[in-house]
Amino acid sequence: MAKYLQASYDKETVEAIIKAQPLLHVSFNASFSDESLSGFPTILPMLGAMGTYPGDEDASVYLHGSSSARLSRLTSGHENDGLPVCVSATVLDGYVLALTPFNHSCNYRSAVVFGHAKKLEDNDEILFAMELITNRLVPDRWSNSRTPPSKSEITATGIMKVQIATASAKIRSGIPHDDRKDVKDETVTERIWTGVVPSYEVLGDPMTSGDGKITEVPGHVRDWVAQTNASVKQHALDASKE
Repeated sequence: MAKYLQASYDKETVEAIIKAQPLLHVSFNASFSDESLSGFPTILPMLGAMGTYPGDEDASVYLHGSSSARLSRLTSGHENDGLPVCVSATVLDGYVLALTPFNHSCNYRSAVVFGHAKKLEDNDEILFAMELITNRLVPDRWSNSRTPPSKSEITATGIMKVQIATASAKIRSGIPHDDRKDVKDETVTERIWTGVVPSYEVLGDPMTSGDGKITEVPGHVRDWVAQTNASVKQHALDASKE
């Protein structure tokens, strides 16, 4: 049976959606020198990943930014619990075309995390977060690149840790959900197509740059592309079924 729209507060569900999107959107309140922007919230796309630092009881969201960026400055040395932020991630799995515009929808997975952000100062946890985020982009990429980062690179990087206060997920999957009166109306059903158009992001063929002398694409990149493409396609197809 189609799941349609479900809400969940399950940690594993939220974490799976966060892990499915390396680019997260982070919103927070900030002051602006431009008075015309006063009162508006700010939202930024940021690279991020979710993980549990050794010794912590719960997972946190780690965000990668510049040490000179506004969010990094706001979270540096922030008093109390940290700067209140909201982190979100959404994956589109399909377009749901119904008999009426009212019942059109999308199959999707969405997670929203509310928490408090602080800029990391501990070098060990900074390296943990940088490795976590790098390997979230491409598995095993940390060990297949020049590491550890230099002191200047770490100084220029602003890693923020969001300790989660609450989080939730919403998932919509399945076929269109039309009203009974429309389903029984043959003047409608005989002229309108309904169904689901699966949607998934496809990774293209890796293209070698001129910065390195190795021209052959390494196995960890080839395998990641193939496995990711197969996985996201299957997930979108599964979400489109009844």
